[in-house]
Amino acid sequence: MGADPRVMEFMPTLLDAAQADALADRLAADLAERGWGAWALEVPGVAEFGGFVGLRPTDVAGGGVEALWRLDPALWGKGYASEAAALALEFGFGELRLPEIIAFTATVNHRSQAVMRRLEMVAAGEFDHPILAEGHWLRRHVLYRKTAP
Repeated sequence: MGADPRVMEFMPTLLDAAQADALADRLAADLAERGWGAWALEVPGVAEFGGFVGLRPTDVAGGGVEALWRLDPALWGKGYASEAAALALEFGFGELRLPEIIAFTATVNHRSQAVMRRLEMVAAGEFDHPILAEGHWLRRHVLYRKTAP
């Protein structure tokens, strides 16, 4: 998926095989260390591996725990991202007792913003992503928040 321009459209670069493997290793290490993180998405009878969805700590946008998702395009538009992310938020608020979960994306990524709204996250402003250079077309990001029920 990291080499698919559709999947990575709103990410700074495509990933080669070594970079994708390194990402998978980091996500697995996070799960092993914390017991939570980004989980593989499986859709029985449809996709053994359809992407990943979960939570991770972040220093971006003031810090906290971020909801994240990346799915195979064959699964887009079917509600899988929203359903899986809702389960991740439920875990974060229930099991982890987080007071808040954030999500952010480039201002031009309307599909991810729609998922955030379906999760009943609230728009909380914009910011310049710190790892992207000034003038980069993806630098401006929107921030969404959801507080514990």
